[in-house]
Amino acid sequence: QVQLVESGGGEVQAGGSLRLACAASGRTFSSYGMGWFRQAPGKERQFVAAVTQSRQNTYYSDSVKGRFTISRDDAKNTVDLQMNNLKPEDTAVYYCAAAVPPYTVAYASQYSYWGQGTQVTVSS
Repeated sequence: QVQLVESGGGEVQAGGSLRLACAASGRTFSSYGMGWFRQAPGKERQFVAAVTQSRQNTYYSDSVKGRFTISRDDAKNTVDLQMNNLKPEDTAVYYCAAAVPPYTVAYASQYSYWGQGTQVTVSS
């Protein structure tokens, strides 16, 4: 089992940057696939980015590709999301999630563990 705690959210103007961090507990962190999802008011939870176990592969939604970068540090049990060139449509609560392989990276239902979320607000 793993517990996840996100941090780093806040308010920023369009074009700005934020870095989200997710700290995980547990000694088997490296065996989990990790993802970031977001949910805006009145909308479904949406896939943002994922990194597979052992950092073999990274995946991004089309809406953030080229602007966001996901990274993990298995020695520190952390997974970060660097967000650049933020847009108002990026405003949402961002969630860190962990999945037990095998799984499909973009499907929220296949992630077993979730953090409490952190708010990101981008003003125009």
